[in-house]
Amino acid sequence: MRPLIGLFLIAVSMALAGSVPIKTLVFSTATSTSYVEMIPQKPLNLTAFTLCMRVATELSGQREIILFAYRTGSYDELNVWRELDGRLSFYLAGGGVLFKVPELGALITHLCVTWDSTSGLAALFLDGKRSLSKIYRKGHTVSPGGRVILGQDPDSFLGSFDEQQSFVGEISDVNMWDVVLADNAIQGMFAGKRVARGNVFDWESTELRTNGDVEVAIREL
Repeated sequence: MRPLIGLFLIAVSMALAGSVPIKTLVFSTATSTSYVEMIPQKPLNLTAFTLCMRVATELSGQREIILFAYRTGSYDELNVWRELDGRLSFYLAGGGVLFKVPELGALITHLCVTWDSTSGLAALFLDGKRSLSKIYRKGHTVSPGGRVILGQDPDSFLGSFDEQQSFVGEISDVNMWDVVLADNAIQGMFAGKRVARGNVFDWESTELRTNGDVEVAIREL
Protein backbone atom coordinates (compact mmCIF):
# COMPACT_ATOMS: atom_id res chain seq x y z
CA MET A 1 0.00 0.00 0.00
CA ARG A 2 1.36 3.43 -0.91
CA PRO A 3 2.10 5.64 2.15
CA LEU A 4 -0.25 8.49 1.12
CA ILE A 5 -3.10 6.06 0.39
CA GLY A 6 -2.51 4.43 3.76
CA LEU A 7 -2.65 7.80 5.56
CA PHE A 8 -5.87 8.66 3.71
CA LEU A 9 -7.54 5.40 4.72
CA ILE A 10 -6.48 5.90 8.35
CA ALA A 11 -7.93 9.43 8.31
CA VAL A 12 -11.24 8.16 6.86
CA SER A 13 -11.54 5.44 9.51
CA MET A 14 -10.90 7.98 12.29
CA ALA A 15 -13.53 10.33 10.91
CA LEU A 16 -16.09 7.51 10.78
CA ALA A 17 -15.27 6.67 14.40
CA GLY A 18 -16.03 10.26 15.45
CA SER A 19 -12.46 11.33 16.25
CA VAL A 20 -10.62 14.20 14.55
CA PRO A 21 -7.65 13.08 12.42
CA ILE A 22 -4.73 15.48 12.26
CA LYS A 23 -1.43 15.53 10.38
CA THR A 24 1.61 15.41 12.64
CA LEU A 25 5.20 16.22 11.68
CA VAL A 26 7.89 14.22 13.47
CA PHE A 27 11.46 15.53 13.35
CA SER A 28 13.49 12.64 14.78
CA THR A 29 17.03 13.98 14.75
CA ALA A 30 18.93 17.26 14.57
CA THR A 31 19.92 17.99 10.97
CA SER A 32 20.70 20.93 8.71
CA THR A 33 18.56 19.51 5.90
CA SER A 34 15.15 18.45 7.25
CA TYR A 35 12.31 20.98 7.14
CA VAL A 36 8.75 21.52 5.99
CA GLU A 37 7.67 24.53 3.96
CA MET A 38 4.11 25.78 4.51
CA ILE A 39 2.37 27.50 1.58
CA PRO A 40 0.19 30.39 2.86
CA GLN A 41 -3.37 30.96 1.73
CA LYS A 42 -2.78 34.72 1.56
CA PRO A 43 0.29 37.02 1.73
CA LEU A 44 1.71 37.59 5.20
CA ASN A 45 1.12 41.35 5.11
CA LEU A 46 0.22 41.53 8.78
CA THR A 47 -0.56 44.23 11.34
CA ALA A 48 -1.94 41.63 13.76
CA PHE A 49 -1.88 37.87 14.06
CA THR A 50 -2.63 34.79 16.11
CA LEU A 51 -0.30 31.85 15.49
CA CYS A 52 -1.08 28.51 17.14
CA MET A 53 0.51 25.06 17.09
CA ARG A 54 0.80 21.86 19.09
CA VAL A 55 4.41 21.08 19.92
CA ALA A 56 6.58 18.73 21.98
CA THR A 57 10.34 18.36 22.31
CA GLU A 58 12.74 16.61 24.66
CA LEU A 59 15.57 19.07 24.03
CA SER A 60 14.96 20.70 27.38
CA GLY A 61 17.57 23.30 28.31
CA GLN A 62 20.19 21.92 25.91
CA ARG A 63 20.09 24.62 23.24
CA GLU A 64 17.80 27.10 21.51
CA ILE A 65 15.15 25.63 19.19
CA ILE A 66 13.33 27.24 16.28
CA LEU A 67 9.57 26.58 16.35
CA PHE A 68 8.39 28.71 13.39
CA ALA A 69 10.30 30.74 10.82
CA TYR A 70 9.08 33.26 8.25
CA ARG A 71 11.82 34.96 6.25
CA THR A 72 11.85 37.35 3.31
CA GLY A 73 14.94 38.02 1.22
CA SER A 74 16.24 40.56 3.75
CA TYR A 75 14.81 39.79 7.19
CA ASP A 76 13.58 37.19 9.64
CA GLU A 77 10.09 38.66 9.56
CA LEU A 78 8.60 36.38 12.22
CA ASN A 79 10.49 33.73 14.19
CA VAL A 80 9.25 31.85 17.25
CA TRP A 81 11.90 30.29 19.53
CA ARG A 82 12.43 28.19 22.60
CA GLU A 83 15.43 29.99 24.08
CA LEU A 84 18.42 28.29 25.70
CA ASP A 85 17.12 29.21 29.16
CA GLY A 86 13.66 27.77 28.41
CA ARG A 87 11.86 31.04 27.77
CA LEU A 88 9.59 31.30 24.73
CA SER A 89 10.02 34.25 22.39
CA PHE A 90 9.17 35.71 19.04
CA TYR A 91 10.99 38.21 16.85
CA LEU A 92 9.63 40.63 14.28
CA ALA A 93 12.47 41.81 12.00
CA GLY A 94 14.72 42.70 14.92
CA GLY A 95 14.97 42.24 18.66
CA GLY A 96 12.46 39.91 20.26
CA VAL A 97 9.98 39.76 23.08
CA LEU A 98 10.56 36.97 25.63
CA PHE A 99 8.27 35.24 28.12
CA LYS A 100 9.22 33.21 31.18
CA VAL A 101 6.76 30.31 31.08
CA PRO A 102 6.79 26.57 31.93
CA GLU A 103 9.29 24.82 29.67
CA LEU A 104 8.23 22.76 26.71
CA GLY A 105 8.70 19.02 27.19
CA ALA A 106 7.73 15.61 25.87
CA LEU A 107 4.04 16.22 26.58
CA ILE A 108 2.17 17.92 23.74
CA THR A 109 1.67 21.63 24.48
CA HIS A 110 -0.83 23.87 22.70
CA LEU A 111 1.06 27.13 22.06
CA CYS A 112 -0.35 30.37 20.67
CA VAL A 113 1.36 33.70 20.02
CA THR A 114 -0.68 36.89 19.59
CA TRP A 115 0.38 40.39 18.54
CA ASP A 116 -1.36 43.61 17.49
CA SER A 117 0.49 46.47 15.82
CA THR A 118 -1.94 49.22 16.82
CA SER A 119 -1.56 48.63 20.56
CA GLY A 120 1.73 46.74 20.49
CA LEU A 121 0.20 44.11 22.77
CA ALA A 122 1.97 40.73 22.61
CA ALA A 123 1.13 37.60 24.60
CA LEU A 124 1.51 33.82 24.71
CA PHE A 125 -1.00 31.10 25.51
CA LEU A 126 0.11 27.70 26.81
CA ASP A 127 -2.64 25.07 27.02
CA GLY A 128 -5.27 27.80 27.10
CA LYS A 129 -3.60 29.88 29.81
CA ARG A 130 -2.57 33.40 28.80
CA SER A 131 0.66 35.08 29.82
CA LEU A 132 0.92 38.68 30.88
CA SER A 133 0.87 41.18 28.02
CA LYS A 134 3.95 43.04 26.81
CA ILE A 135 4.28 46.04 24.50
CA TYR A 136 6.31 45.13 21.44
CA ARG A 137 6.92 46.66 17.99
CA LYS A 138 4.01 49.10 18.09
CA GLY A 139 3.23 50.36 14.58
CA HIS A 140 5.21 47.59 12.85
CA THR A 141 3.97 45.61 9.83
CA VAL A 142 5.05 42.08 8.90
CA SER A 143 6.07 42.20 5.23
CA PRO A 144 4.84 39.78 2.55
CA GLY A 145 6.88 37.93 -0.04
CA GLY A 146 8.74 35.46 2.15
CA ARG A 147 8.66 31.73 2.90
CA VAL A 148 7.50 29.90 6.02
CA ILE A 149 9.27 26.79 7.23
CA LEU A 150 9.12 24.46 10.20
CA GLY A 151 12.20 22.68 11.48
CA GLN A 152 15.01 25.09 10.55
CA ASP A 153 16.12 28.70 11.02
CA PRO A 154 17.00 30.13 7.60
CA ASP A 155 19.76 32.72 7.68
CA SER A 156 19.18 33.35 3.99
CA PHE A 157 15.95 33.23 1.95
CA LEU A 158 15.73 29.45 2.23
CA GLY A 159 19.08 28.15 3.37
CA SER A 160 22.15 28.59 5.60
CA PHE A 161 20.64 26.20 8.15
CA ASP A 162 22.35 25.36 11.44
CA GLU A 163 21.89 21.86 12.86
CA GLN A 164 22.25 23.27 16.39
CA GLN A 165 19.15 25.42 15.92
CA SER A 166 17.01 22.79 14.20
CA PHE A 167 13.80 21.49 15.71
CA VAL A 168 13.66 17.95 17.12
CA GLY A 169 10.28 16.66 18.27
CA GLU A 170 6.71 16.86 17.06
CA ILE A 171 4.70 19.73 15.55
CA SER A 172 1.08 19.70 14.43
CA ASP A 173 -2.08 21.82 14.12
CA VAL A 174 -0.28 24.97 12.92
CA ASN A 175 -2.87 27.65 12.20
CA MET A 176 -2.56 31.39 11.69
CA TRP A 177 -5.05 34.25 11.52
CA ASP A 178 -4.51 37.89 10.53
CA VAL A 179 -6.32 39.06 13.68
CA VAL A 180 -5.92 38.56 17.42
CA LEU A 181 -8.40 35.89 18.47
CA ALA A 182 -10.42 36.24 21.65
CA ASP A 183 -9.11 34.42 24.71
CA ASN A 184 -12.11 32.08 24.79
CA ALA A 185 -11.55 31.07 21.15
CA ILE A 186 -7.95 30.06 21.93
CA GLN A 187 -9.06 28.24 25.07
CA GLY A 188 -11.70 26.37 23.06
CA MET A 189 -9.12 25.42 20.45
CA PHE A 190 -6.90 23.93 23.15
CA ALA A 191 -9.88 21.93 24.42
CA GLY A 192 -10.43 20.46 20.94
CA LYS A 193 -13.52 22.49 20.03
CA ARG A 194 -14.09 23.39 16.41
CA VAL A 195 -13.28 27.04 15.66
CA ALA A 196 -13.00 29.02 12.43
CA ARG A 197 -9.84 27.78 10.76
CA GLY A 198 -6.88 30.05 10.11
CA ASN A 199 -7.18 32.36 7.10
CA VAL A 200 -3.40 32.64 6.64
CA PHE A 201 -2.61 29.00 7.44
CA ASP A 202 -5.25 26.31 7.91
CA TRP A 203 -3.54 23.10 8.97
CA GLU A 204 -6.33 20.99 7.49
CA SER A 205 -5.84 22.33 3.97
CA THR A 206 -2.50 24.20 3.77
CA GLU A 207 -0.02 22.63 1.38
CA LEU A 208 3.05 21.19 3.12
CA ARG A 209 6.29 20.53 1.24
CA THR A 210 8.56 18.16 3.18
CA ASN A 211 12.31 18.00 2.74
CA GLY A 212 14.77 15.54 4.26
CA ASP A 213 14.01 13.20 7.16
CA VAL A 214 10.56 14.35 8.31
CA GLU A 215 7.80 11.82 8.98
CA VAL A 216 4.20 12.83 8.33
CA ALA A 217 1.78 10.78 10.43
CA ILE A 218 -1.94 10.90 11.20
CA ARG A 219 -3.14 10.81 14.79
CA GLU A 220 -6.35 11.60 16.65
CA LEU A 221 -6.94 14.98 18.23
